[in-house]
Amino acid sequence: MADTIAAISTAPGEGGIGIVRVSGPASLELMRKMMAGCPEDVEPRHAYYGKVVADSSDPEAETIDEAVFLYMKSPASYTGEDMLEIQGHGSNASLKAILRAVLNSGISGVRMAEPGEFTKTAFLNGKMDLTQAEAVIDIIKAKTDMSLTIAENQREGRLGDAVREIRDFLLDILAEMAVDIDYPEEEVYDEYEYPDSVGEEKISDLVGKLRWVISDVQDLIDTANIGRIARDGVRAVIVGKPNAGKSTLMNALLGEGRVIVTDVPGTTRDTVEETASMAGIPIVLVDTAGLRETEDEVEKIGIERTTQALAGADIIILVLDGSSRLDEDDEKILGFIENMNAGNIIAVINKQDLGRTITEEEVLNKLPEATVITTSLIGSAANDAAKEISEKIGELLELGSINFSETNIITNERHLRLLRNAEMNLDEAIAMLQNGEPLEVAELSAHYAYNSLGIILGEEAGEEVLDRVFSKFCLGK
Repeated sequence: MADTIAAISTAPGEGGIGIVRVSGPASLELMRKMMAGCPEDVEPRHAYYGKVVADSSDPEAETIDEAVFLYMKSPASYTGEDMLEIQGHGSNASLKAILRAVLNSGISGVRMAEPGEFTKTAFLNGKMDLTQAEAVIDIIKAKTDMSLTIAENQREGRLGDAVREIRDFLLDILAEMAVDIDYPEEEVYDEYEYPDSVGEEKISDLVGKLRWVISDVQDLIDTANIGRIARDGVRAVIVGKPNAGKSTLMNALLGEGRVIVTDVPGTTRDTVEETASMAGIPIVLVDTAGLRETEDEVEKIGIERTTQALAGADIIILVLDGSSRLDEDDEKILGFIENMNAGNIIAVINKQDLGRTITEEEVLNKLPEATVITTSLIGSAANDAAKEISEKIGELLELGSINFSETNIITNERHLRLLRNAEMNLDEAIAMLQNGEPLEVAELSAHYAYNSLGIILGEEAGEEVLDRVFSKFCLGK
C-alpha cells in the first residue's frame, strides 16, 4: 500500500491559522483517530470542528489543539489521493505537536513528506503537467503582480497547452516522415540529391512544416528576457559622482530610508541592492559608490564594483548635480556609459531648487538616446520623480504592451534550455533535408526536438529531473 505523507503546510512563525496537511490512503483513518468525537460518516469536502488528540479512543487523551478537520476523497483533491487538512492555531508549538501526533499515530505507512512531495504526487497522478507543478513554487515565491500573473497563467496550464500543441504538430510531421521512409514514392530522383527517393516537392513541404514548428518555438524563446525580468527583476543601476543625490533617489524609489544620506561625499562605499515593485514590475535597485578619482583604497574597491554593476545593468539611472557645471568627474561618467545600453539610460538632473546650471541639451549632446528628467529630490518632488522613473522603466523595456494574463512567458531556465535544444535539433533536421541527406537522419533530429518538448511537460522526464524540480519546493507543498 502507498505511503501516507504529512507535513506542516503554513510558513513558520505566528499566525491565526496553521495547517497540517496529510495525503494518502490513511487520511480518513487519521482523522477518526485524532478528532475527538469524529462522526461515524465523514462527508468529503465538509469542515468538522473538534479537539485534536493523539488517540480519540482514549477518554483521558490530552487535547493538543482545537481545529477544523477537512477530508477530501480521491481523486477530488490536490494530490489526487485521499487528503486531510487539520487547520489549527498558527503557532509553531501547536502545529509541531499535531504533526508529531500524526507521525506517531501507529498507523502503518504514515511518514514525513519530502520537500515538494504533495505537488510531485499531484503530477504523478496526472493532476497537472510539470510546467503547472513548477508554476506552483513560482506562485509561492512571487513578489510582484507581474510575476504572480505569469505564474498563475502557467499554473492554469496555458504554457503546457502551447508546448503540447507544438509537439502534436511535430508528431504529425514525424508520422509523415516515417511513412515516407517506409513507403517512398515510386518515382526515383537523383540519388545524390534525394537518396531516400523522396521527391523535391515532398522535401520542400517537410521543410516548410518544420519551419512553422521552429517559429512557434522561437516565439516562446523570445519571451525569455521578459521572463528573466519577472523572475530576477530589472537591474536598475544608479550611478553618478559623490553627493549628486543617488542614495536620496534610491530611498525615494523604495519609499523608505534604506540608504544613508549625508552631505559628505563618498558615504556609499559599496554597491547596495534592494528589490522593489514599481507598477507591478520587480526592480532590483543598485545604489553605487560615486565614480571619481580617489586615493582611498576602500572607495576604489567600491568604484570597481560600480563598473561591474553597470556592465550587468538593464537600466542605468545617471544622477547629476544640476546646481553646478559638468566637471571632469561628470565627463568621465558620461564617457563611460555613453556606449553602454545607450537606449536604456535615464539621466536625472537633480538639485533644481539650487538653481539650474546643467541643461537637458548638454546631457543629450553626450547621451542622445537618453531620457532626461529634471527635479529636486526633496519632499513631494522626490516622489514625483520616482513615479516618473518607474513609468519610464516600463516604457523602455516595452513591458506595457504585454498582456501578461494572456501571453506565455518563459521564466524557467529548464524550459528555456529545452526549447533551445528543440530549436537546434529542428534546424539540424531542416539542414539535412535541404542538403539531401537520408530522410532517416533528418527524422532522428526532429525526434530529438520532440523529446525535448516532452521533457518540458514531464512526459519524457526521468526521475533525476523530477527530483531536481521538486527539491526546490518547501515542505508541505
